[in-house]
Amino acid sequence: MPTDTLTVNDVAYRWPDRPLVVVCIDGGDPEYIEHGVAAGIIPNIARYMREGFYHVAHGTMPSFTCPNNMSIVTGRPASVHGISGNFYLDRATNEPVVMTGPELLRVRSVMSEFSRHGAKVVSITAKDKLRKQLQKDMDLTNGSVSFSSQHADRCTLAENGIEDVLGLLDRPLPDMYSADLSLLVLDAGIELLRNRRPDILFLSLTDFIQHAFAPGHPEADQFYRDLDARFGALEALGATVALTADHGMSEKTNDDGSPRVVWLQDILDAEFGRGTSTVICPITDAFVGHHGALGGFVRVYCHQGLDGERVIEAIRDIPGLEKVWSRTGVASAFDLPLEPEGDVAVMGDARTVVGARAVDHDLSGLKGQRLRTHGSLYEADVPIILSRPIGEVYARRAEERRLHSYEVFDYAMNGTV
Repeated sequence: MPTDTLTVNDVAYRWPDRPLVVVCIDGGDPEYIEHGVAAGIIPNIARYMREGFYHVAHGTMPSFTCPNNMSIVTGRPASVHGISGNFYLDRATNEPVVMTGPELLRVRSVMSEFSRHGAKVVSITAKDKLRKQLQKDMDLTNGSVSFSSQHADRCTLAENGIEDVLGLLDRPLPDMYSADLSLLVLDAGIELLRNRRPDILFLSLTDFIQHAFAPGHPEADQFYRDLDARFGALEALGATVALTADHGMSEKTNDDGSPRVVWLQDILDAEFGRGTSTVICPITDAFVGHHGALGGFVRVYCHQGLDGERVIEAIRDIPGLEKVWSRTGVASAFDLPLEPEGDVAVMGDARTVVGARAVDHDLSGLKGQRLRTHGSLYEADVPIILSRPIGEVYARRAEERRLHSYEVFDYAMNGTV
């Protein structure tokens, strides 16, 4: 190893003395862990919690996939790395801009920086929307690898550091809406750990199961059994296993099971006129069949002389809306970059999601299932679980305050004994 430690984004990380595997369980609400332990279906995780380390941490708000993955891998809040959702509105063009491009990520990840200093790194994500940000500035010339299971059939040595992933694993390309999209990530990590012995692996899953099935459902139970077995396999190969999540998951329905939605763009159009505001739902991505592009947090951008204070006054008492912030207020409350923020930020209550216009959201992908989604503070609690115990200094820190999920690399690399 070139040095004993490497500083990334103002945090000094100890060079791993054994392979480190950090897994982001997309949608991994602590309730799934609590149920799995009580039901006896996740023995490896239960042992880690008992003999290693367990803490329910703060995730990054809004509780969506991209900002949280970027916080986890950079070890910093969104105000530092710059990613605060999947979409924002470009005020110059009045067009939504996807926030998943690597050019928008302001700092390097722990994996990228270690790869640039000689470490062999593996980064595998279920969703290709994350892959290029996770891979930003990564050096793939030293045996490092970066790809998505979504596009595992398209890997090249030049772009991904690996080819013929499906042949390596002897399996077909998974469906986007399947548990297997996540399981391929873990199986590829196991195979690469066994044969390439990387220093650091980051494995990011997808939340298809959690969107579809609550804790205790047979499908969810089987998925967590499958995850747990693979975590045990990674540990058996000599790795330190660190588990966290990007966000939790909640049911957002009326008593009859129908989606409980505030159609905010329709309300604002009726109050102020069409064209005076734009509601952006930053949960929107290529996987909207999970949630119909509905989440617990949206941004409102004002036009034609409309100002944020008038919007706040008009909507603050609408049933289902728990919190409304100004542009600077939400950035301050959640340590977010100010530039992408709208003029107003809106969060639903525990059972309510917020949409734009009703006609703009296709809920057919739910296929009659109850809407389960995320984005609000009610889905911001996430686990940090380590397969190894931590030292006194790190244990005391966890006792004195709630940790942030972006501290998982710090705890796994610097805190374990």
